[in-house]
Amino acid sequence: MKLVTGVIQPHRLDDVKSALEAAGVRGMTVSEASGYGRQRGHTEVYRGAEYTVDLVPKVRIEILVADEDVAAVAAALIKAAQTGKDRRRQGLDRARRRHLPGPHRRARPGRAVVG
Repeated sequence: MKLVTGVIQPHRLDDVKSALEAAGVRGMTVSEASGYGRQRGHTEVYRGAEYTVDLVPKVRIEILVADEDVAAVAAALIKAAQTGKDRRRQGLDRARRRHLPGPHRRARPGRAVVG
């Protein structure tokens, strides 16, 4: 068994849940989180005053998956969570290569690839 964890934008939660249910996931843990990535937060104006929001709201999803289903569940999570706004996509491709087992990466004894 492996623990697959994803941190997504809150408005993508329904799409991700539907995709995971279609992939055969029967249960998951969803919790609220906050953080920032490349955007480093953003600035908002409220009643004429400008303030900086350093931590952006996120949703954390945790799924316990059988070893043979890890690649399919992670791929469904990634595909459903994409917003289409990141034109570079280099981080996603690099994460896929680093975390998903495949012909280019073997799991070493005593070391998990995902989870």
